[in-house]
Amino acid sequence: MNSKTERTDVVIVGAGFTGLSAALELKRAGIDFLVLEARDRAGGRVEATRNGLGERIDSGAQFLCEDMPELMALARERGKTFVKTNVDGDFVTHPPMPVERAVRTYHAAMAMRERMNRIEPDDPAIAGLSVADWLERQRDSRDAKAAFRSMIEGLWCLALDKVPLWHLIDNDRRITNEVPELQYSLRETMQSLADDLADDLGEQLRLNDPVTRIEHGHEGVRVSTINGTVEARAVLVALPPATAAKLDFEPALPAALAKALGVWESGAVVKILVRYARPFWREQGLSGMVMWRDLPGLFACDASKDAEHAALTVFVGGPRALHWRELGETALRAEVTARLVDALGPDAADMLDFNQRDWTHDRWSGGAYGDLIVDVTATDAERTILAGAPPVHFAASELSPSFPGYVEGAIVAGRGAARKLATELKSATANRAPRP
Repeated sequence: MNSKTERTDVVIVGAGFTGLSAALELKRAGIDFLVLEARDRAGGRVEATRNGLGERIDSGAQFLCEDMPELMALARERGKTFVKTNVDGDFVTHPPMPVERAVRTYHAAMAMRERMNRIEPDDPAIAGLSVADWLERQRDSRDAKAAFRSMIEGLWCLALDKVPLWHLIDNDRRITNEVPELQYSLRETMQSLADDLADDLGEQLRLNDPVTRIEHGHEGVRVSTINGTVEARAVLVALPPATAAKLDFEPALPAALAKALGVWESGAVVKILVRYARPFWREQGLSGMVMWRDLPGLFACDASKDAEHAALTVFVGGPRALHWRELGETALRAEVTARLVDALGPDAADMLDFNQRDWTHDRWSGGAYGDLIVDVTATDAERTILAGAPPVHFAASELSPSFPGYVEGAIVAGRGAARKLATELKSATANRAPRP
């Protein structure tokens, strides 16, 4: 083990988009920093891999839309190519139902979501209620309720009985896109954008360097990793809350802060990309979007980069992901294939490649797109974490004022935390400076 000790102004723990964005903001402010990342790559829940055809594909977060201004601007600035998601054609619900009924069901489910979001999160009438409790009380049709459950468990990847209603309302209100969030992907992959940001950091980013301990006091912090120690004026923990809660702090964090970090749980998702020789669903007048009403959390959409790279992305979210991952890779593939054939016909079985990424128990970032609060009483958890315990500070997409749980939210959260930290450090330096 290397016992060397380094010094800097700020240590950033984690090189997901939150940490990367914070680092570049500190760089612009002239604050010295070091980013420590446990993985062998930057990006966090953004990831790319090679499928069986040798193609580089997004195996993590992938989609973006025009209503995500920071991410869109960043992708344009870095010269990325936008691939518009095909939505032309009919949306399939399975088990099948007549088109008119399917349209009514979709609109009814969206109306339920809008009705939910009109409730004030601090309304005493919903105190102690989970999303499942609220859903049970609604008078909507069975179809609409099933569609709502599938939508929510697919997006947030946790069972509805675990999620406090007030938290989902507060979370969902910050997701403000009016165009579909699946509007675009990047031909070069979202991971390529993370790689670009990482390249800008040069030697100020350390990969394969997991943090093992954070000692903190009035004089600053001492961050230990498997490769050495870094002393700094402050640390910014840029990790999902459930992951940050696993870090070893000395002394222990204040009880309220430790409790606030401990009330989060990662969702569960398995992401699958299926490659085909042609987009056969378009030949049938279908968009490629499929929602399984009898299997909440299962959803598919067209992810073709062009006509020669026909593909469907299948998301298995929430309890469904936890259940199906226990089947093993071969049986899970058979299960997904059977569901695609049921919904889209026999051509769905004629696959060129089947790539699956199980995020359900990821070591460094949890199991899905984001963490959620699972304690109905933890109404101050986000505020408590954002206040931190200086010189220990926290930032995460989950805590973002906009698009929590998305790459957009991570960028906003990272930049905001870094600006606040830079201001505090500069102010402290000015106050220590000798007066003439």
